[in-house]
Amino acid sequence: MEYRGKTNEYLKLTEVATPSNCHVLKEVIESSLTLLWFEDDDNIVEIDSVVHHFSKNQIVALTEFHKVEPKKVSKAKLLRFNRSFYCILDHDDEVGCKGILFFGASQLPIIHIDETNLEVLQTVWKMFLLEMESKDVLQQSMLQMMLKRFLILCTRMYKLQTKHPKEKVNVDIVREYNYLVEQNFKQIHNVGEYAKLLNKSPKTLSNVFAKMGKKTPLQYIQDRIMLEARRLLRYTDKGISEIAYELGYEDLQTFSRFFKKQEGMAPVKFREYIC
Repeated sequence: MEYRGKTNEYLKLTEVATPSNCHVLKEVIESSLTLLWFEDDDNIVEIDSVVHHFSKNQIVALTEFHKVEPKKVSKAKLLRFNRSFYCILDHDDEVGCKGILFFGASQLPIIHIDETNLEVLQTVWKMFLLEMESKDVLQQSMLQMMLKRFLILCTRMYKLQTKHPKEKVNVDIVREYNYLVEQNFKQIHNVGEYAKLLNKSPKTLSNVFAKMGKKTPLQYIQDRIMLEARRLLRYTDKGISEIAYELGYEDLQTFSRFFKKQEGMAPVKFREYIC
């Protein structure tokens, strides 16, 4: 089911399964975000050249920039919306998913639905479908309300599962850092520059990320660069030098050394391997 508004608002809810309609996972809708909710076990989806196995009641959050190749989808629900329908950046104070579910600096968010929230999510989905059939002046507002509820639930679950810092100030720092990396990783490669943009010291950033027990601020930058490098090598015909320049490297040698250190092989070998 699709909703299209008068000013390019777009919302799609549909059931997905192979081989009937998995092509929808490969569709590229400008400025769109997607939540894919698996309802059965035994699902295989390649995302940015990495094969992922998904189980029942897992949700993966995707942006328009993810390259998705469905291999096997037993049964899943797809929720997709564009910026015109609901902009998570403009409404960050309402749903708080910027830098967590979406634009999280190369991190692929996979949410495990717990028993407490499963029934709630199923109810929201049913209400979504009912509102899709309503054709009155309040339809878009109601659909946006359902979407906000869905996003808030997913964000809460993911934050609990990934042990985001409980202090609001630390959560905000992590989210804003992730979003800044997403916006600037091609031009800015060092933590100090991002620290300046956040009016924080590099040490403060390191301490905040250390509380999460995961990646360092520098690893977030490097992982985002590598994600884009793999995408460009796999899905485009651009030369290695052109890719290096696009990712902010002035010379091919520096980029090749960085790529080999991260991936274990040179860019040209990587392209030969995946193709």
